[in-house]
Amino acid sequence: MNISISQLPGIGQKISLRTAEDSMLVLIVHHTGKRELYFFEHHDSEEADFAMDLTSDETRELGAQLLGATYQPVDADKLKVFKNQIVIDWVELKAQSPLVNLTIEESEIRNRTGATVIGIIQGDETIAIPEADTKLKSGNVLMIIGKQDQLDTLTDLCKGEG
Repeated sequence: MNISISQLPGIGQKISLRTAEDSMLVLIVHHTGKRELYFFEHHDSEEADFAMDLTSDETRELGAQLLGATYQPVDADKLKVFKNQIVIDWVELKAQSPLVNLTIEESEIRNRTGATVIGIIQGDETIAIPEADTKLKSGNVLMIIGKQDQLDTLTDLCKGEG
């Protein structure tokens, strides 16, 4: 899969995902929080074959589903517990955060909060499953997973409140 991210001045960000079968998904994230999802059966098509608007909550749920956060090959009772306990969220790393300019390993995020960083957006670059030596920078958007209280603790740290 080929992923590209571009800024849309005055609008927000465009994330394009081109598949091995030459189809394409495009997600436009507006500054207002509105999200538009477009599907192109052929990546070079000028008009989308399918389009829909998503709220930020719907986008998070879709992301969780794509990551497999709720589908695990276990019995239904265990799945229900997992779904109610594990949350995926995104948080921006503010300049005043004590985590800025540390690597993931140096920050000890997992030890300090219990949450795990599973992705980082650094400007136009998206890092999936970042390495321990990945440096955290002000303005990064961290994709995090854990229990809600763990995410709350990490969110406070990212804002410089922890």
